[in-house]
Amino acid sequence: MKNEIVHVDLAGRSYDITIGQGLLAQAGTRLTPLLKRKFAAIVTDDNVGRYHLEKLETALSASGIQHRNVILPAGEKTKSYESLGHLCDQLLVAGVERRDGVIALGGGVIGDLTGFAAAILRRGVNFIQIPTSLLAQVDSSVGGKTGINSPLGKNLIGAFHQPVAVLADLDVLQTLPQRQRAAGYAEIVKYGLLGDADFYNWLDQNVEAMMAGDIAATAHAVKTSCEMKARIVAEDETETGVRALLNLGHTFGHALEAATGYSDTLLHGEAVAIGMVQAFGFSESLGHCAQGLSRKLADHLRRAGLPTHVSEIKFALPPPEALLKLMYQDKKAEGGKLTFILAKDIGQTFIAKGVDEAKVLAFLKTDIAKQGLAKP
Repeated sequence: MKNEIVHVDLAGRSYDITIGQGLLAQAGTRLTPLLKRKFAAIVTDDNVGRYHLEKLETALSASGIQHRNVILPAGEKTKSYESLGHLCDQLLVAGVERRDGVIALGGGVIGDLTGFAAAILRRGVNFIQIPTSLLAQVDSSVGGKTGINSPLGKNLIGAFHQPVAVLADLDVLQTLPQRQRAAGYAEIVKYGLLGDADFYNWLDQNVEAMMAGDIAATAHAVKTSCEMKARIVAEDETETGVRALLNLGHTFGHALEAATGYSDTLLHGEAVAIGMVQAFGFSESLGHCAQGLSRKLADHLRRAGLPTHVSEIKFALPPPEALLKLMYQDKKAEGGKLTFILAKDIGQTFIAKGVDEAKVLAFLKTDIAKQGLAKP
């Protein structure tokens, strides 16, 4: 297939997202023009490294690019203060200079952590994203959001630091477990829900092809998602306005991730899937959209193998009051008030500030009670 290029227009911080096949093997020739000297540090985790590190090393060596590797444990718990300090120290030991390239080879955890390390190391070094999960290719590798988790909430410590390039190699998705593919699909659906009903309808016709790993369908979905995110990021790089729409389902979802300890019990995309259904259900309860949309969305997400309700989480969740408290750590909160992304219809969402917590709590209690997990 022909490579697709999505340009992220940010003036002096602009860069291209290249989407295609065989890009990992071409990394040396593609990255050489971006390096002041032929040296790069590769950051990956022990799962991704097992499958893809050797191919990247071979590609860099073939272009005469010297490299050092830092291999971290896989999993959301790696996005921590401890891992950040360790990574920064390892990059300094490797001799990384400001104009060198630090390559994030991995999913969202590695991309977020490496990007944050690059943002603060020597007060800012260049970094390149080579996302190896579907979720990272369509979301976390694009837009310059970097960070780590705090015990108090997800992604609360971080910085905006744009990559100099993103290489989205569709071939690496062949090693992706089905659960991880589904988690990435949740973020793809988000783009249709928040502002592109035609894309959502296309996904509704192609969800099974996406889950089966069809390359043409995957390429279209990745490109469309990146194009939408690139437009939003170009308009609002530091999330002071419209970029908040990209957090559809995340206020609910992040609270669930915190409640489950940022573990493999609930992947980020799974939390977002549940959170988006809740966001539509909450919108219905407030009269913003027609009844039944949340059920329609849940039916779609289930076809991708995603959870759609808290009853599917194999974890003893805290009561609704505790979940509500976790939501106050959401980065969109202002003046001690909650902000949600709510829906008028599929493809029509809006930012709702100062949402009454009593209404949120009432919805949470009702939503849980529907599945018999709590008394009304």
